[in-house]
Amino acid sequence: MDLDNNPRNDSVYSLKMKAGKRRTYFFDVRKTKGEDFYLTLTESTKRMNGDGYERHKLFLYKEDFHRFLSHLQEAIDHVKNDLLPEYDYDEFNRPYDEYYEGPEGEMPARNPDFPTPPPPPTEATEDDMTW
Repeated sequence: MDLDNNPRNDSVYSLKMKAGKRRTYFFDVRKTKGEDFYLTLTESTKRMNGDGYERHKLFLYKEDFHRFLSHLQEAIDHVKNDLLPEYDYDEFNRPYDEYYEGPEGEMPARNPDFPTPPPPPTEATEDDMTW
């Protein structure tokens, strides 16, 4: 198999964000044959029966970046300010050390006042891409 023509090799930058036990988001900057760039957002969800993953992709092109970000922020602000203003949105944004401060790297008992935090975003590698 010629790896240079493999469509998965056109990714020039990747981030992986785990969201819970079954869901992962991938943010990939990809390169076209014409030396242009676009973004793919992928949601990968482990199937309930354990039989593989379900994927949903969104392709975002450079001419839509600003409008997409503006509309996304507007929708998020509407939920935060108008629909659920009392919710603590920083609840899942605390650093790990606020949750886990065990001696010598041990995992202490979970504080029931704080939910288990999601892991921080990491750069995805070819080995850990589940899609």
